[in-house]
Amino acid sequence: MTTKTPLRLTWWDVLLTALAPVIWGSTYIVTTQVLPPDRPFTAALIRVLPSGLLLLLYARRWPARGEWARLAVLSALNIGAFQALLFVAAYRLPGGLAAVVGAIQPLLVMGLAWGVEQRRPLASTVWAALAGVVGMGVLLLSPGTVFEPVGMLAALAGAASMATGTYLTRRWRLGMPVLALTGWQLWLGGLMLMPIALMADPPLPSLTLWQTLGYAYLSMAGALLAYALWFRGIARLAPVAVSSLGLLSPLTAVVLGWVLLGQAIKGSAFVGLAMVFASILAVQWTASRA
Repeated sequence: MTTKTPLRLTWWDVLLTALAPVIWGSTYIVTTQVLPPDRPFTAALIRVLPSGLLLLLYARRWPARGEWARLAVLSALNIGAFQALLFVAAYRLPGGLAAVVGAIQPLLVMGLAWGVEQRRPLASTVWAALAGVVGMGVLLLSPGTVFEPVGMLAALAGAASMATGTYLTRRWRLGMPVLALTGWQLWLGGLMLMPIALMADPPLPSLTLWQTLGYAYLSMAGALLAYALWFRGIARLAPVAVSSLGLLSPLTAVVLGWVLLGQAIKGSAFVGLAMVFASILAVQWTASRA
């Protein structure tokens, strides 16, 4: 019993944490099909600031005096920079293409752990993460794929920002409950995004009902719920295990494009799909055993 219970609890934590990237995977289709065009920073701002304020009002917990600097860094990496870059990529690239670059997140986390803590990753974990990158490439890349440079650079920078934030969130372990930590990061990240949105994006037009519902979904589900589950997972799982779950985001984007937009998935894509799923499971298994 003593060996089975921790593993059972670990896989329950994995399933809950996996809901976050699944929700984030819908960002691409909501952005391109529902939201007003060409307003990436406004979309990021509306996504994070209201949900952060709601969580702060609920949690009513202030950071300790010595935690403010680290909290600001985490807010910039996990929310401010990542959300801005995510929406830039979402507006400029097809749904799942940005995630080919995002697939390197587990490798970046392992590299940080190795470089900072001299903690060499297990070879099996490295190979499993590499299989995920290859599988994502097989799934999404084709001879007709268009590499829009700004979108690809945004996707690469977003992956680096999220990987660094995930690693530091686990390493620093700020002494706040998950909802308070989530709320402060969303709110501070939103404050960082506000001047950029006001200066870089045109004003919002009169919103339709669907556009209003799209923004509400991205805020309540895509930020409040998803980030609370994500930071809960960071506190309970190895950083590389959490990062590998991020591959579920592009998989969700691909499936939604197939089901809702009629985007075809060909034979080689199914091979890539299987490779990505196998990579996620392998990373989770090796991390839980370690």
